[in-house]
Amino acid sequence: MRPLKVAVLGCGSVGSQVVRLLQEQAGDLAARVGAPVELAGVAVRRLDAPREVDVPHELLTTDAQALVARDDIDLVVEVIGGIEPARGLILSALENGASVVTANKALLAEDGATLFEAAEKAGRDLYYEAAVAGAIPILRPLRESLAGDKVTRVMGIVNGTTNYILDKMDTQGSGFDEALAEAQELGYAEADPTADVDGFDAAAKAAILASLAFHSRVTASDVHREGITDVTAGDVASAQAMGSVVKLLAIVELKDDAVSARVHPVMIPRSHPLASVREAFNAVFVESEAAGQLMFYGRGAGGAPTASAVLGDLVTVARNVVAGTKGAGESSYADRAVLPMGDTVTRYHVSLDVADKAGVLAAVATAFAEHGVSIQTVRQEGRDADAQLVVVSHEATDAQLAATVEALRGMDIVRDVTSVMRVEGELA
Repeated sequence: MRPLKVAVLGCGSVGSQVVRLLQEQAGDLAARVGAPVELAGVAVRRLDAPREVDVPHELLTTDAQALVARDDIDLVVEVIGGIEPARGLILSALENGASVVTANKALLAEDGATLFEAAEKAGRDLYYEAAVAGAIPILRPLRESLAGDKVTRVMGIVNGTTNYILDKMDTQGSGFDEALAEAQELGYAEADPTADVDGFDAAAKAAILASLAFHSRVTASDVHREGITDVTAGDVASAQAMGSVVKLLAIVELKDDAVSARVHPVMIPRSHPLASVREAFNAVFVESEAAGQLMFYGRGAGGAPTASAVLGDLVTVARNVVAGTKGAGESSYADRAVLPMGDTVTRYHVSLDVADKAGVLAAVATAFAEHGVSIQTVRQEGRDADAQLVVVSHEATDAQLAATVEALRGMDIVRDVTSVMRVEGELA
């Protein structure tokens, strides 16, 4: 069969590794696909920019639009990121008869529907394994391996930067700023870490996971988002005292046939598999009715790991081209509603700076009861001016718990609500 021609959009940390693998593994790729796979062009911003890989000069172009419009291009790999021009280039590639492999989580989470509709209309593939958790194969298992099962919950560490920071706060006693600076020095965090530490990156991935797992269109704006900038050394120490650890989790689940999608810091017991995920690694924990509990673990970012996921998709799409077929498209038949955060069922860990006198515990318990929230555990730390009351609730709606905390803040016996954090799993 004639060689399949591939265009790569972007030659940064991921794109350069995609190009390297295409060149180094050409023979293996041809054997796996059933036809030669040939690099036909690489779109870049600047022709003379330094790169991690040698690209033949004749393959480089600054005209990405002209590259994707070529009638001899079979597959387009988009690794430039962002919304535009990526969206326009992907749509143009599909319209011109090429299938697309992308790692663009932000675009998929914001406007995936437009891309999937264009792919369906063109009769082409749109694959995106690399958009969530780098090298970890999680989207394909949700889309294919568990297609005959009912997934009920997906919970994961999907941002390596925040996991590195929280891990250093837990294991080394680092402060947030110190741990962030170390992550930036090692290249785990950007100079502007907002997308990571404020939860935007994880929220985009949560939207993609929820869409796949629950066969419904979920966008990043549907995901409740909180970052880790307010996590304190006190929060970490309180978690440690209860045999727990603080993690930023993306949690998507089914509740009464509606979708709950959220990203926020949580306390989880050290016995939970996700608690042992260290440094910048990612892990995704899946629960389904028939398969039970599954966990996927590995490097969630980086040029080579992400390129591995891109090449996996590229092989699948190339095989489809050789066979004259296409893979499964978007599955949104369930069309489930997305629950507002207030209706989502959660648990809270609340630390209170209280007056150490008779009746305090009863008054705090009454505040919880008045809002329909049951207390699971309560303990007091310190005495007199240093008295701290730590309360862990049973499950209630997030709105009930938030109202309870607001009521506590207004009580004379409560000098300060020093920490509020959601809880997953059974704490010690």
